[in-house]
Parts: sequence; structure tokens; C-alpha cells
Amino acid sequence: MEDMALAARCYLLAVSVAGLVLFVLLGLHAPPVASFEVLGLFALLSLLGELRGIKAPLGADGIDLTFSTAFIFAILMSFGVFYAAAASLIASVVCDLLARKALWKTVFNGSQFVVVSVVSGAVFERISGTSHLDLATSFSQPGEIAAAGVAAITYFALNTLLLSSAIGLIEDISIFRLIQQESGYQVMGSVGMFGLAPIAVVIAGRSVWLLPVLVIPLAVAYQSTRLSIAKEHQALHDSLTGLPNREMFRQRAIESITLDRSSAGTSTVVMLIDLDRFKEINDTLGHGTGDLVLRELGPRLLAAVGEDATIARLGGDEFGVILPAITDLALAEHAALRVLDAIRQPLVMQGLDLEIAASIGIAWQDGDEDDADSLIQKADIAMYSAKEAGSGFAVYTAMLDHTSPMQLSLVSQLRHAIETAALEVYYQPKVAVGTGRVAGAEALVRWNHPARGLVDPDDFIPIAEQSGLIRDLTRFVLGESVAANARWRSLGHDLPISVNISARTLHDLDLPSLISDLIRDHGVPAAHLVLEITESTIMADPVAAIAALEQLRSIGARVSLDDYGTGHSSLAQLKTLPIDELKLDKSFITNMGADTSDALIAQSTIDLAHRLELRVVAEGVETPDTWDLLRSMGCDQAQGYYFARPQPESAFVRWVDLNSRRLDATATVVP
Repeated sequence: MEDMALAARCYLLAVSVAGLVLFVLLGLHAPPVASFEVLGLFALLSLLGELRGIKAPLGADGIDLTFSTAFIFAILMSFGVFYAAAASLIASVVCDLLARKALWKTVFNGSQFVVVSVVSGAVFERISGTSHLDLATSFSQPGEIAAAGVAAITYFALNTLLLSSAIGLIEDISIFRLIQQESGYQVMGSVGMFGLAPIAVVIAGRSVWLLPVLVIPLAVAYQSTRLSIAKEHQALHDSLTGLPNREMFRQRAIESITLDRSSAGTSTVVMLIDLDRFKEINDTLGHGTGDLVLRELGPRLLAAVGEDATIARLGGDEFGVILPAITDLALAEHAALRVLDAIRQPLVMQGLDLEIAASIGIAWQDGDEDDADSLIQKADIAMYSAKEAGSGFAVYTAMLDHTSPMQLSLVSQLRHAIETAALEVYYQPKVAVGTGRVAGAEALVRWNHPARGLVDPDDFIPIAEQSGLIRDLTRFVLGESVAANARWRSLGHDLPISVNISARTLHDLDLPSLISDLIRDHGVPAAHLVLEITESTIMADPVAAIAALEQLRSIGARVSLDDYGTGHSSLAQLKTLPIDELKLDKSFITNMGADTSDALIAQSTIDLAHRLELRVVAEGVETPDTWDLLRSMGCDQAQGYYFARPQPESAFVRWVDLNSRRLDATATVVP
């Protein structure tokens, strides 16, 4: 109890003291007992009912639902508040001692029932005009029945409030949510229990030996409540992990959003988590191992985000997290980093250390605009963005969502820009490390929007991917690039041109014929067209990607493996890929002068590629020191801001004219 918050300790102490004091005061003025046999049997059945509790999932430890309430309430109506309080206190203490609960829990639980009995007894007396009924004439007046009903509602409501308040303060979670949960679990069973109490009183007035007959309807009510809880749990929880399922996740999101709307300065955050390459675990080690991995992740996620959060398995290898009462988006981003770190911790399965990665989408509640479904949808969009970018996590913005009004407008405008050739292709030079001469160029599309100005490719390329415009966009860039290459050739600049090909475009069945037509129509050698495919694109589906690449190479085009070092390809896969060139990712190049590890990776990759007869291009060269290092490593080509930024075709041609005469390998390229 020492670790609890001050408010929780004060609350528990107040209820405990109030209950014990009330019990002593009631005992000093307890009325005489009219029938010890009836009281004793009621008390015995109360104890047995308390011992046969049904565990309901409320709070960290759950709560016990019992049918002792029927007989305690019967005692209250037929013998008075003191005897009802005594019976409930004895039953509660005995059960808690047998369960070896902490002393403070035992005292609080017993005192809580005393307080509830006193208040509901006062309500009964106020309405009926008597502290207890005469067993022989009980419920002969309508007022007595009304008193029993109102007192039963009071008993149930106050018991729910006291218990939920205790759990909420101890565990620092929403008392309102707990009241909702407990009411849902208890209301059906409690109605039956309170309904049996008057019947028990009437039967006892006729013959005490008829009371055991009540065991039959009690058993039915008990079994019905147990099955109801079990079915509700199954309907709202994942059978494999025991975590909440998608439906419960949605319900919790609705509750959290409602609460945060009423609290100034707080918002609900939804995170969707999708495991990367989980299919490989199932295919390699079997679905049994995959199930073990999924079960292991639940506790890890909970430890990463805390008890206040909701963790759910939404299906397959997808999990969801609800973070309530978040005051700063940075807190959600830090939580996402903790989740990624927890998932990445190695798992030992079948004697193997499995390393798992994931992609996370984050959606932040935006005032009254977001409901649960839209927040989940936004997190899903952000998650796929994170997966495509390989960034670990991404926060939803309207720019990611092609279904938002802004994005729908941009999709329409992008389509019009493609159809009217309003886009422009820029070219960034590639420089031969050995000679310092220009060795080629990479084509990079730009969109100069009439209202927005220059739109960043990172903003409109995802739009093209999601809307299906990427096929038309790639066709446009290929057409412009091959036509530009033909013009360079007419000026005496015989340079290869590199064009980025997305995952969706790579598997376009018409791509080989399109390229064949372009190089034939413009008279460009097929080997001058270099198609850049990201490493992650190939690794997502190696078999299909290799087949597509082989078909492209069969028409004479060259293939470059872009962003090498970020897609987790193995050396065994590298030697089988139908490629001609490796592009070392700039993450290894930019800080190579300061980080010896990056330099070692670059050198090893260059040596390996050369042994595999592959050309190596280093991207992200920004300083002369990096240029000198690459020269000493024997790198083939380089590109980056040190040489030139991407530029329109006319500026690129002037740059080539200026630098094509520089034959001195030790000289710096003119920017």
C-alpha cells in the first residue's frame, strides 16, 4: 500500500474507518432476532454464495461476482441493517482470508459492504416506514415492494461506485470506464439476485426448510452469469493472445476519445503496428512458432506503453495501441520508439535468435473532427507509409491520405499535370570517381504546382502510389528521360540515364514493351537506360521481382539496386539478383569521414560488388573528404550535392559541357 498515490490511500482509509465505525454503532443498537434459524440459514447461504464467486475482468486483478447478495439483502429486509452488515462482513473476510488477500484489501472489502448495507437499509426504512419486515406478513403492502426495489438499486449503484473508485484510484485509470465495465458485467446477474431476495423472505415466513429450494434458480442464474461473462470475453478478446480484439479495440477508442474531448489539453492517440516479414517466420519455422511469437509480443507491448494503454491484436500480425490522455504528440512518438525497441529484442525460438521488426502508424485525435473509425483508418494509412519508407513509424498527415479532401484535390491535379506534361524532369549528374568526368545522370521528377509552388516528391510520389497514378507518372518520366538522352547524344554527350522504378511499376506487365518502344523510337541504346529498383522493393517479393528484372534485362536495359544496405538482403541473394549496379545508400556515405564503421561497410561493399562484377555508385556525397575516401576505396561512380543538385535539362547540359573536359582525376569537379 506504500506505493499507492495519496488519493488512493486516503480513500481506502476513509471507507475502511467509516465501515468499521458504522458497524460498531449499529451493533450497540441492534434489534432482537425473531428467528435464529432463518437468520442462520440466510447467513450460511450468503457465505456459500461468496465462496462461489465468478471472476469478471475488471481492473488488474478482476472482481468476483457472487450470489451472496440475494441472501444479504434478504437479511437486511427481514432482520435489519446490522445483521445484513454482519453477514456481508463475515462472508467477505472469510473469502479474502482464504484467498490470502492483503490485509488492507480484506478490511476495505468488508467495510465497503457495511457502508453499502447502511445506506441501502436507510433507503428501505425511509420508504417502507420500518427498519425490517415481519416474516409472517412480509410484502403484503405495495410500499414494501417499492422500498425493496429502490433499496436494491441503491445497493447495486453504491457498491459499483465504491469498488470502481477504489480500482480507479489504485491503478490510475478512468473511474467512469470502470463503472461502465462493472455495470455491464453485474447488471444481469444482480437483477436476478435482488429479485430473489423478496422471494426468499416470503418463503422463510412460510417455512425455513423451503429455503434450500432457492438453490435451483440461484444455480441457473449463477451459470447464466458465468456463461455470459465467458461469451462476452470470447467476443471481445483474441483467442490466441488473450488480448482485446478489433471490436473491443474500437470500443476502447470510442471511450477514450469521449473522455479526452471533455478534458482540455488531452487527446487520444491510436497506433497500428504491423510486423515486417512475419510471413518468413511462418514459412520457415511453421505457424506454431509464429503463434508463439505473437503471444510473446503482447506482454512486451504492454511493458513498453504502460498499464493505461490498451493493447489489442487486430488480426494476423497486426496489433493496435490506444494511448489515452496524451498532451503532446512527442509523447506518442517516444512510445512508438519504445514499442519498436521492445519488438526488436531477440526472441529465442527453436534454438534460434529471431529478430523482428515492425512498422507503426500514429494518428492523433484532432478535436471533434475524429471519431474512432477515422482515427483507426488514419493510423492504418500512416502505418503503410512507414512500411513503404522503412522509417519504423510515421505520423498521419493529410498529405498521406488520398481519401482526404486535400488529397483528392491533389490526385486530380496530379493526374491533370501528368496528362498535360506540366511536370518537369530534373537531372542529377553521376561522376566517375577514377577520372572526375561526368558518367551519367539520374532522372528525378519535379512538380511546380501553380498554387503551391514546388511540391516535394516525398509528398506527391506517395499520392501517385496510393491513387494508382504511379504507372502513368513512371511512363511520363521514362518518356521524358529517354527523349532527353537522345538529345544529349545529338550534342555529343553519350551518357546513360537512370530512372527510378517503383514496386508497383516493376510488376506492370506492359513495362518491358513500353521500354522497348521508347528506346527504338528515340534511337537510344538499351544499355544506356538504367532502371533503379530499391532493395526493399526486391526483398518484399524476391521471386516475382527477380522474374521481372530478368525480363527487363533481356531487352538490354541495365538494373541498379538502389538504397543498398537498407533492405536486409543477404549475400546469397545478392549473388543471384539480375543486377548490374549497386547504389550505396547515403546513410553510409554522408558520415563516412567521421564514422569508421560506415567507412568499413562502404569499403567491404565495394570490394564485394567488384568481385561480383558489379559497378558501385555512392550517393549522398557532400564533401571533398568523402570524395577523396571514395577514390581511395576504388568506388566507380558518385553523385551528390558536392557535384551538383538535380537541375533542369538545360542547366544539366551546361554543367556537362563545363565538366566533360576535366580529365584530371585528382581535380575537383566544378559545381
